[in-house]
Amino acid sequence: MTPRQKKSLILTAILVLSSFICMFLANGIQSDNGKIRISEGVIRTDAGNVSYKLYKPVSATRDNKAPGVLLLHGYQNDHETCRAYSIELARRGVVVLTIDEYGHGKSVPGLLERGFVNHKVSVNYGEESEAKGTFKKIGGTNRYKIMMNFSNLSFFKDKYSRDEEGNSIKDSAEGGIEGYRWLSELDYVDPTRLAVSGHSMGTWASWSVSAAYSGARNSAGQDITPKATVLQCGELFRNSVYDSSIHFNNVLLLQAKYDEFSYFRDYQNTVSDKLLESDLRKEFLGINKTGEWNTTYGDFSSGSARRIELLYTNHRLTTHDSHGLSVAIDWFTQALGIQSELASSNLKAMGKEWLNLAALLLMLGAMLSCMTFMIEVPFFSHVRQDKPGREGMLKGKKWFASALISILVAGILYPFATQLGHALVPLPENIFRMTVGNGLITWYLFIMLFTFIINLIISRKNKKKNLKKKTLYEKGWTTKEAGNALDVMYIVKSVLLVLLMALFVYLFVALYHLLFKLDLRIIWPMLSTFNFMRLGQFAVYILFFAAYFLMAEQKALVTLRSNGTYQKGFAGFLRTWGRTALVMCGGIVLIVLLEYIPFFANLGPGADLLFGSTFGGPFMSLMILLLPQIVVYSGISSYIYRQTGNIYVSALICAVLACWIVTGGSSFV
Repeated sequence: MTPRQKKSLILTAILVLSSFICMFLANGIQSDNGKIRISEGVIRTDAGNVSYKLYKPVSATRDNKAPGVLLLHGYQNDHETCRAYSIELARRGVVVLTIDEYGHGKSVPGLLERGFVNHKVSVNYGEESEAKGTFKKIGGTNRYKIMMNFSNLSFFKDKYSRDEEGNSIKDSAEGGIEGYRWLSELDYVDPTRLAVSGHSMGTWASWSVSAAYSGARNSAGQDITPKATVLQCGELFRNSVYDSSIHFNNVLLLQAKYDEFSYFRDYQNTVSDKLLESDLRKEFLGINKTGEWNTTYGDFSSGSARRIELLYTNHRLTTHDSHGLSVAIDWFTQALGIQSELASSNLKAMGKEWLNLAALLLMLGAMLSCMTFMIEVPFFSHVRQDKPGREGMLKGKKWFASALISILVAGILYPFATQLGHALVPLPENIFRMTVGNGLITWYLFIMLFTFIINLIISRKNKKKNLKKKTLYEKGWTTKEAGNALDVMYIVKSVLLVLLMALFVYLFVALYHLLFKLDLRIIWPMLSTFNFMRLGQFAVYILFFAAYFLMAEQKALVTLRSNGTYQKGFAGFLRTWGRTALVMCGGIVLIVLLEYIPFFANLGPGADLLFGSTFGGPFMSLMILLLPQIVVYSGISSYIYRQTGNIYVSALICAVLACWIVTGGSSFV
């Protein structure tokens, strides 16, 4: 073993141990140091098995029944996104059930089981007009119809929830109805003290669950109607769209000030005091005058309590907003009669998220250290190559001009290509099942097409100027010895090294889930274990991710290499990372600025203002996840390329991680 291998092995062990300690501490917060028992399983439904995670306080017993709350996550999330609410409620003696809704997490039914119809409403339900075109027929892929019907609920009148072709909104609770029943039947849960809460897509599921159990009684004759419904970024609709016999008890709406989704701000450009002047909001609050933020109307004893809490956050961050969480805890406390000495401001869940993030970053560091060990093994020594020399390097204005083209192409295409692929590109839905994945690969394909055209134009100009054509080695595609021919073994061993690096991380992800029932993430799905379906989807999408990252990182690391590429030490790494991040992230930063500068200026989301609400929503809010991911990818690829001079290893491991996140955690039809 070489001295370099010994150092790498020691560093790998330290990083792995540190990651494990972080996960151990995170589990301590999740279980409240043993006061909460965590279990997982599946609930069998007619549509298929729905996976769940249950938080059971040890104080909840058959002789001391506890209140129960069902939590429902949002689009592109899974049950783990509900962890803040789960932990904080369970710490206060509540039994909490979180499920993976249709098309999410480990549940078997896809989003198609939610159902769809061939029409949509583009205003609040009950305020539409066929004459004005706000109630109209739609065509396109099934997944497009699902997206357009997310706010169309199965308990709505047939005018909305069915069409003349026999389609229907089958189950907008997305497994929540069965989950609520299952929770109510646990022998340590008081079925007369139940509530439901959801975020985003989960708010529509929450409405649906509460409607399904309005006035319901169990086999013992007990009233199991939800005593409260808490909506984390929810849509409101007029009472006229559903049967008048349905009653919702004690509804709290947490309103995000900077919600990227138009239907959660009543199709207005901004969330302002004017929102409370609408008949829709007055009807919800049960008053005839203009209401006020953060004020409770009605009373809990009759179930008429209503409140709209204004949170100064955006859509995705609402799930862990401390103010919103405290208000929700107070709401549940009053509605369910929760007895706890903990103040609603006593919150610990976010500490677990930061520990999870630390564990994730430490594990990625361990992966890189492990790679450093493996490239010293004789079998992989061929993977490490000299980087192309400084000759032909772009400098000054030429470098920035080339980088700017990449940034503008990625940024300009992002809102249009992602949304197009998300819903309208006619990909076979039995093969390409990942909805956001379809949007991303469409964006990747458009970028690659435009890049190819630009490179073709540049190549022809260089040919006319009789400039020397670069070899494949100078472009980073092969070894120095191979020159202008591909070195097959170089590529094969690079791919094998990437597979071993990915397997290294996956083994620890599986171990953490086995020991702690936790993934490597911060709030939203990141690195989680695969089931067979999701592993199959990884195999489908990885080719597109690999092609894109090879193209993007060849441009960022080789074509746009700088003096920092050759500078030794940490300073050289930072210079390389900075420039690589600029090229790879610049387009997203551009769209972030376009989206949020006018939003924070109280004009409205940039995408909605410039292109219409069709291009707002999912992929605009996704940038809060995508941007930091790409920053990390650029750091990983910069480190690997500086260590190996190998574009395949640096690009493919990032492609694997990016594809893993999308196919391992996001939604499927």
